[in-house]
Amino acid sequence: MPAPLYRGMKEGKLVRFEEITRCPLEIQDTLLSILSERVMAIPEREDEGRMLYARAGFNVIATANTRDCGVNEMSAALKRRFNFETVPPIASLTEEMALVQRETDRLLSRAEIPISLQPELTELLVTTFHELRTGKTADGQALEPLGTVMSTAEAVSVGYATAIHAITRCAGTRYAGGEVAPGHFVQSLLGSALKDAPEDLKRLHHYFNHVVKDRRSGLWPQYYEARRYLL
Repeated sequence: MPAPLYRGMKEGKLVRFEEITRCPLEIQDTLLSILSERVMAIPEREDEGRMLYARAGFNVIATANTRDCGVNEMSAALKRRFNFETVPPIASLTEEMALVQRETDRLLSRAEIPISLQPELTELLVTTFHELRTGKTADGQALEPLGTVMSTAEAVSVGYATAIHAITRCAGTRYAGGEVAPGHFVQSLLGSALKDAPEDLKRLHHYFNHVVKDRRSGLWPQYYEARRYLL
C-alpha cells in the first residue's frame, strides 16, 4: 500500500511529517537514507519496484513541539538532515484572538453546531492563555506560568469544547439556551490546564484571586464568579 512518504517520493511532492518526535526511533531511522540518498528500499517486492528513487520536488517538512518534546528525541544524524525553523507563539493578543475565533467557529460550523463564541468570551479565553503562557499580565504583573503547554491550538480546542459543553449540559438538552457562558469556559479550561501538572491548580487559583478579581469590565466579573468550578 503506497503510504504518503512513498507517494511523495514517487510523485515528487512535499510530505508533511506531523509530530516526528512522537514516532518510534525505528521509523525515524528509516528517514536517514531517504533524506540522504533519496531512495527507499522495499525488500518485500521482487520486481522493478524494489527500489524507489525520489523524483525532483520531493522533500519532507517535519513538525515537533519545542515545549512538549514528545517521547523520542531526534538523533543527531537525523537532525543534520533537516533545516530547523522555530515558530514562536503569537506575540500579538489581537492576532491570537482573531485566529482562535476563526478556527473555533470553523470547527463548530463543520460539526453543524449552530452557535459561536462571543467575541468577549474569546477575549477571556485568549487573554487567559496568553498570560498564563508568558507568566505576565497585560499590565506587567508577574505570574507563575503553568506547566501545561498553553498553546494557541490548545486555546482553539478549549473554545470548541466550551461551546459543546454549553449545548450538551443537562442530559443532552440545551443549557441556558445554548449560550456559551464564562462558567462553561472555566470547566473546559480546568481539564486542559491540569492534564499534565496537577499542581497547576494552585496557580490557577492565584490567577483568579489576584488578576481576574480586579478586572471589572465586560465578562470578567462573571468569569471571576465562575471560579467555583475550580475544584
